[in-house]
Amino acid sequence: MKKKHINWILVIGWMILIFLFSSQPGEVSSENNKFVIYIFKFIGLDLNSILGTLSDFIVRKAAHFTEYFILYILLYGAINTKKNWDIKAFMLSILIVFLYACSDEFHQAFVPGRGPAFRDVMVDTCGGLTAFLTMYIVTLKKGAALQKKI
Repeated sequence: MKKKHINWILVIGWMILIFLFSSQPGEVSSENNKFVIYIFKFIGLDLNSILGTLSDFIVRKAAHFTEYFILYILLYGAINTKKNWDIKAFMLSILIVFLYACSDEFHQAFVPGRGPAFRDVMVDTCGGLTAFLTMYIVTLKKGAALQKKI
C-alpha cells in the first residue's frame, strides 16, 4: 500500500479512537482518569499529593491536549505532499484539528455524564499548535545541523 494511504488510515483510526473515548459516559471517563493517576503513583509520582483536587482535572486536560497533538502530527503527515515544510498543510491540518475538536465537543453533549466545553476545544487546538511548533523547531534544527555538515 502507498505511504499516503497508510497515513490516512492512521488519521482515520486516530479520529475513531478519539470518538470512542468521547463516547464513554462520565463515570467511565472518570475511572480512566483514576487509573492514569494510579499509574503515575505506581511509578513514584503521586499526582494527588502534588496537585491535590486538581489532579483529575489536569489528567483530563492533558489527555485532550495529547490526543490532538498526535492528531495534528498524523494529519500533517497525510496532507503534506512535499518533502519540505508546507504552510498550506500546516493551515489545513490545524483547521481540521479545530473542527474535529468542535465536533467532538458537540458529540459529548449527547453522552451521559459529559457535556460540551469550548475550553476543551481550545485545549485540543493548543495540542495541535504545540505539535506544529515542535515539528517546526525539529525541522529547523535538522536544517541547521545539515548546514553545519556541509
